[in-house]
Parts: sequence; structure tokens; C-alpha cells
Amino acid sequence: MKTSPPTPAAYYVGLMSGTSLDGIDAALVAIAPHSAPELLSTYAAPMPDVLRQQLLNLCHAQRVSFAELASAETAFCELQAEAVKGVLAQQGVPTDRISAVGSHGQTIEHAPNGHDGGAAYTLQLDNPSLLAELTGCTVVADFRRRDLAAGGQAAPLAPAFHQALFSQTSGERLVLNLGGFANVTWLPSDTAKSVIGFDTGPANVLLDAWFSKHYPGRFDQDGAWAASGRVNQTLLNRLLQEPFFHQPPPRSTGRELFHLPWLESHLTGREAPQDVQASLAELTAVSIAQGVQQLPLSHQRITLITCGGGAHNKYLMGRLASHLPNAEFESPAAYGWPEDWIEAGAFAWLAYQRLHSLPGNLPSVTGARGQRVLGGVYAP
Repeated sequence: MKTSPPTPAAYYVGLMSGTSLDGIDAALVAIAPHSAPELLSTYAAPMPDVLRQQLLNLCHAQRVSFAELASAETAFCELQAEAVKGVLAQQGVPTDRISAVGSHGQTIEHAPNGHDGGAAYTLQLDNPSLLAELTGCTVVADFRRRDLAAGGQAAPLAPAFHQALFSQTSGERLVLNLGGFANVTWLPSDTAKSVIGFDTGPANVLLDAWFSKHYPGRFDQDGAWAASGRVNQTLLNRLLQEPFFHQPPPRSTGRELFHLPWLESHLTGREAPQDVQASLAELTAVSIAQGVQQLPLSHQRITLITCGGGAHNKYLMGRLASHLPNAEFESPAAYGWPEDWIEAGAFAWLAYQRLHSLPGNLPSVTGARGQRVLGGVYAP
């Protein structure tokens, strides 16, 4: 009896610009049916200061002109195209080998529960038509709004990729992403049980903002400044009173809630700046630990796969370990995926799902009424 040869892997590029606004990550990924996605090459296009400020202004603006929006969107798209070309050049892959580019876009505002009684919305700055024109590749974009239309939070979307990526492993796993915001994914050992995932709260977004207010640079290297301070328990308690931390899943959040003015509204002005930084790291660690405690874990000991920029913050990781003493921390590099490239990889995988008319969301994560095929397709 003849057996069919295995389907060759197809190439996809995933693009991710997170809430930290430090640049655009591009991941070249090989995907074949019934196999874990394989990371082939990566490229980081740093965010220029001018564009970063434009995007920050859009995130916090009360009023925005169409000209401002178009200017930022075009500059953002050109940087995306640079990232696509960069990651392909590193591997020597021509554009005609790329099945699709998956573009998350840049989240400007995320309000899955509406605002002041209004309609639910999530807005990602993106121009997939221009990106297709600049790269010569098919582009898949606008992943979030289909889930939102089905009554979901539209976020986080990465847990579906976590399930695909780590499905070859055995046992219970937690995946923790520490980007601008933190989200946790529970992968049960019993595959009959549903994956659970949700945002736990801020990770780097407040730490970065407070650091940049006091020092040149965008982030606190290794958490050194936070380590020089002491946790202000009174301040921490005030911050933890934010209702988001007490909402049951499904839940997601963003800069529209957690930002520098939110932090400053909780300060008396008498706090030492380094103590505020230490307290923000503690806020991240405590809120993650509280989120983990909400999960139906089957074992006291847990394996925690950590990814995102925050996984490099030694002080933060130490505080997290102190609040999760039963956790064994593991790097995704053991699975061929360094910490910084999981989210970009997720949008390569979501592009694959879209081209094959396969669902990209997990209703048990987002709260949507059912599985949905996510994203729109833009031909070159």
C-alpha cells in the first residue's frame, strides 16, 4: 500500500508590535500540518523615537486628526515592510516562497466591554493593503474583530498558538507572556479540558513609563533600579484595589486603563522614585500570582514557560519566583523558540489558520460564542 508523502512545510512571516512600542518583531516560521511550528529566522526593526511618540500620542489622545492617523499608519507600515524584508534576507528566502504575512498591527485602544456604555471595540493601527504592496506578499490582518463580533474579548489570541506550539509536550504547562502586559495560558495535561488564558495586568508598561520619566532610555535594564528600592506596601495595596484585578476571566486590558497618569493618581508625591519602581515590579508579580491561583491546576508543582521582554528582567523574575514557590521556570528556547519571538510566531500561525479556513480563537479564553476563522486576506 502506497503512503502519501508528507506535506512540505510552508513559510509564513509573523509581525508583532506590542504595547511596549520598542519595535516590530518579524518571525519567519515553517508550518506543516500536524507538526509544531518551526522558527527559522528573526528580525527586530527598532521603533524610531518619532514614530514611537506618534503612537503614544494616538494611544492617549482625546482627539485625533485623520492626517495624524494616516501619517503614523504609513510610517508604521513602512517599518513593518522593513522587518519583513529583513527577516527574509537573513534566510535568503524570496518573497514568492511566503504563503502570507500575519500582521497584528499596533493596538491603539482596546475596549472589549465598551466605554461609558458604548459599543465594544478594539482598534489596531494597520494598513495591510499598503503592506502587501510594499512587500509583494499576501497579508492577513485584522485578527481581533471577528472574535469581538462573536461576543469575545478579542484578546489574548496567543493562547491558541501556545496550544499548537506546546501540544507535543506532555503534562500540565503554564505559559506566561511578559510584554507590556502580562497574560497567562493554562495548558491542561488532560486534552479533554479547555485551555484557559487571560490578561493578569501590567507587566512592563508601567515599569517602562516610570523609568523613562526619571532616566534616559526606555526600560530598567535587568530591573536594577527597581532592585535599589523597597516595596511600598501602602502604595501596592492602593494599586491592587483596581477593579480589573478582581474580575474573573475572560478578561483583557491595555494602555487605556494602565498608564502613567493612572499610576500618578495613586501617588502622594512623597514616595521615593526607586520605591515606586520596586512597587510596580511587585504589582506585576502579585497580580500574576493571583491569576495563577484562579486556574484549576491539577498539581501543586507547576511548570511555567516564560516569554516576552519581561523574562529578561532579573529582579522581576526573582519577585515572581518568590510569589510562586512551587513553579519550575522554563525557557521556551528548549522548544526552539527564544523568549522574545513567541508573539510574532503566533501571528504567522494565525495567518496559516486563516488561509486554511481554520479557527484562530479559543472561546474558553476570549469568551466568544464559538470558534471563528480570524482575519482578512489582502493579496499582493
